[in-house]
Amino acid sequence: MLAKEEILFLQREISMHNDQNAFGQLYVAYMPNLIQFAQSILKNKELAEDVVSDVFMKVWQNRSNLINIDNFKLYLYISTKNTSFNYLSRHFRKDVISLDDMSLSIGNISYNPEEMLITSEVINRINLAISMLPPRCKLIFKLVKEDGLKYSEIANLLNISVKTIDSQMAIAVKKIGNAINFDLKKEFKAPPKK
Repeated sequence: MLAKEEILFLQREISMHNDQNAFGQLYVAYMPNLIQFAQSILKNKELAEDVVSDVFMKVWQNRSNLINIDNFKLYLYISTKNTSFNYLSRHFRKDVISLDDMSLSIGNISYNPEEMLITSEVINRINLAISMLPPRCKLIFKLVKEDGLKYSEIANLLNISVKTIDSQMAIAVKKIGNAINFDLKKEFKAPPKK
């Protein structure tokens, strides 16, 4: 993920110098997560790729205004959401989609070296617990933990309150924790004393 300073530098380069290399760096940095986000709305990877391509095409076409965007990551997510919804309403006459109808696959969460000491079996259990979260909870968890969005950015993106995000994250953490604790207690139960 790019640091905020790097993003601002790339925005300036694109906006002021039409720097295609800088544009390519932003595209490569955000494209995979945006496709996954669009796919959660559209339920189709090819359509999601088209939507994200359209979003980046509009970014390039309006590159002179790029310097005026304060939170570029949030801007990309909102543009992707709006373009996805516009596509649905144009092509499938779907006006509203519920967060609970959005399906999302969570990629593997990256771990630091300390966390890598956890056995791969426990990591698989964590990923299984994440995959079993309710759709809204899973989407919010992914946007926070994998995409690195702040609660306020997600609230703006999904038109929900920060309190809702907080409670959904609490549910996710509790369910993941319960699944892991239950499995660990079962797995590492001490043998009965004689």
